[in-house]
Amino acid sequence: MEDLTRQEQASPEVQARIRAGFDRQGLMGHLGARITHIAPGRVHIVLPSRPEVTQQHGYIHAPAVGDHIEAVGTVLKSGRTLTVCRLEVFGVRDGKRSLVATGQQTLIRVNGPES
Repeated sequence: MEDLTRQEQASPEVQARIRAGFDRQGLMGHLGARITHIAPGRVHIVLPSRPEVTQQHGYIHAPAVGDHIEAVGTVLKSGRTLTVCRLEVFGVRDGKRSLVATGQQTLIRVNGPES
């Protein structure tokens, strides 16, 4: 796995905002997902392998075999209302990453009740 200690970090304010939003997502907590790295325009999320997140053949629903999956989200184009991101999902076994899924998404900003 790449050494995240040498990668650039997002500012403390940005990290706090991203972690607060992530922590408000009940599904992420329910699944046991956690943010492991926040850099400018990039977030790494890890989901440990455990029986509650596998399908009938024992694979994590990626499909990935291993210790955990790691999702890396990268901002491709940021805007006031719309943001385009790339997603790469890796199965990780014994520290070795294997790409199992990719995607691109367009996200829209929605102001919540606290905004």
